[in-house]
Amino acid sequence: MRITLRLIVALVVTVAVVAAGSAYFHVEQERLRLNDEMERRSRLLAESLQESVQPAIEAGASANLQRLVEKFGNRERVSGMAIYDAKGKALAVTEKLGPSLSGVRVLVAETLERRVDASRFETIGDQRMHVYVMPLLAKDAAVGALVMFQNATYIQAQLKHIWQIAFFRVLVQVLLITLVTLLVVRWSIVGPIAKMAEWMKQLRSGEVAEPGFALPKEDLLAPITREVSTFARHLSAAKAAAGEEARLRQSAEALWTPDRLKEHVRAKLHGRPLFVVSNREPYMHTRKGRKVECIVPAGGLVTALEPVLRASGGTWIAHGAGDADFEVVDGKNRLRVPPDDPHYTLRRVSLSKEEENGYYYGFSNEGMWPLCHIAHTRPAFRAEDWAQYQAANQKFAQAVVEELNGVEGPCVLIQDYHFALLPRMIKELRPDARIAVFWHIPWPNPEAFGICPWQRELLYGMLGADLVGFHTQYHCNNFLDTVDRTLESRIDWERFAVEKGGHSTLVKPFPISVAFPEAFQDVDSAPVAATEDSTALLKEMGIKAKFLGVGVERMDYTKGVLERFRGIERFLEKYPRYQGEFTFVQLGAPSRTHIKRYHDFLAEVEQEAERINWRFKTTDYKPILFLKKHHSHQEIMPYYRQADVCMVTSLHDGMNLVAKEFVAARADEGGALILSRFAGAAQELRDALIVNPYDAEQLADSIRAALEMAPEERSERMRRMRETVREHNIYRWAGNLIEELTRIRVAPETLGKA
Repeated sequence: MRITLRLIVALVVTVAVVAAGSAYFHVEQERLRLNDEMERRSRLLAESLQESVQPAIEAGASANLQRLVEKFGNRERVSGMAIYDAKGKALAVTEKLGPSLSGVRVLVAETLERRVDASRFETIGDQRMHVYVMPLLAKDAAVGALVMFQNATYIQAQLKHIWQIAFFRVLVQVLLITLVTLLVVRWSIVGPIAKMAEWMKQLRSGEVAEPGFALPKEDLLAPITREVSTFARHLSAAKAAAGEEARLRQSAEALWTPDRLKEHVRAKLHGRPLFVVSNREPYMHTRKGRKVECIVPAGGLVTALEPVLRASGGTWIAHGAGDADFEVVDGKNRLRVPPDDPHYTLRRVSLSKEEENGYYYGFSNEGMWPLCHIAHTRPAFRAEDWAQYQAANQKFAQAVVEELNGVEGPCVLIQDYHFALLPRMIKELRPDARIAVFWHIPWPNPEAFGICPWQRELLYGMLGADLVGFHTQYHCNNFLDTVDRTLESRIDWERFAVEKGGHSTLVKPFPISVAFPEAFQDVDSAPVAATEDSTALLKEMGIKAKFLGVGVERMDYTKGVLERFRGIERFLEKYPRYQGEFTFVQLGAPSRTHIKRYHDFLAEVEQEAERINWRFKTTDYKPILFLKKHHSHQEIMPYYRQADVCMVTSLHDGMNLVAKEFVAARADEGGALILSRFAGAAQELRDALIVNPYDAEQLADSIRAALEMAPEERSERMRRMRETVREHNIYRWAGNLIEELTRIRVAPETLGKA
């Protein structure tokens, strides 16, 4: 109530001051207008009498002058007249003016002397008078003066009336402002805040789980709304975690949750922060017109690691690739993320165009990527790209060491093939650091890896880490075989470790996963409404179909998109009754289009989709809908939840988290997963329909099997896959990796050296 009163008083005072100022200005304008009007009237009357008065003065006809004064001195608003001779002596005066004209005589004398008319206000008797004096001239000499008297009391009355009107206007405005302010405060502030408080009370007491009204969006309450929403999420998550923890204790289960990971990391790292290094950043700032927009880049690495940093805190060091990235950071290129609910620090590293082209597009993605994926395209290794790769790794090493400053015995998790040299560089600068490198893509056999001219340098750099992780044991075996053939080292096959230069590196499999049940942390996990279905989703795009298939990919030649399309084509040929009934939506994020092979591949996919559509499409039907753009998690989730079948047909892949995202999204235990046996996920998700993506016949039959599968079997398969993803989620992956890393003993002689 005090705030409302202060607001009303402030508004009333402001209105009163503005109104008073406006009224004062109006009064002064009116005063000047009335004065000018009165002087003009006096002048006109004096000028009209001048020809009659002047001859009478010269002739000394006092009687005529008195009659003239009496005749014209009683007109409307004219209170009288007076005529003076050249010496200032009164010759004729209106009788009712009386003798009190001493002040007038002074004005007459000044006028005769200066021979210029004059006017002013005088109090004569008990009345306010306007006195106007006109000199009467003959041959440039003053022969007398004519004085006009007008009653000026009406001016004050009129000005007083204006002040009264202004007062009543302010009074009405104050009443209206008070009423409107009370209503606005009640409807827009007090009401929503009261409802919000009541909802928070119910939420705290456990009576409701979600707000029963739309939170206010007004600018004034927007910060409170954001904080209340965040509070509600955290409180709900904490209650759910506590309930789940209690349930798990009761049933003796050991499910990994964000809270468990947070406590695990705190215990293992003794409160020290966790440091993650990757090329791709979890949040990118781009310029859209005059505004800066924050987006989540596409890719499985971000999907996997973001929940880990949200749970454990720490610092994520990554390449700042957005065109507005460095407009929002502090002086040390840091910012807190996520933007709406900060949990950890993002440190951005700036790379020049030459460094990015050589290190990322050149050596990493034209060399290492095809090399590790067993040459679905020919690897290209150039000396200039290698130089930029070394320079970029060195720049990241400097950034990491800056972040490690002041942290004793830090733990660093390095991600992927972009940083094969980084572990050794950091180890040389901070020997006390525990370093793990996780390789997200396959590791080829020794013969294939031998293609790389700098294989020895890459392996030596990786062996600077204390722990090297892969998705599968098969990739671990390939790595150890490669080290054994390439470097002088000792392989401990019992421990799966490499001894090189007095330093031991452990090599182990850590199958990566996604968060569960919310694979996407920025998407509401509310259940699908009963009214939503795949036909409605397709109808929005002008397509009528009974069954929906979906594929979600960063457009890469290793993902088997062309093979997938050919399998769909064969399915429609082999089972024509599904023509017009089955539509496959391919959500494809263009990637690395600077590289010719990727640019050509994107064109091939578009051409293949168009060719197949040309064969089977009708007015309102297409068998393949290729949506070529980056899709947010909010846009992807409806397709996961509504698809009858999800196809993951990688030709060679480390894990492929799309398969696990789809499973995590299916809380309804619906949908079927078609999964390539060449994806690492096939070793865990054995209830998927496992296929050889090169076999179009098998793909076609798998699509038919998925669509015609009995609901009970479909539900049972999905239930078992969800249980697998639930138990082996990203929190368990991070917990196992960090636990394994913290078990490693750093050599005593290296402790404390930097």
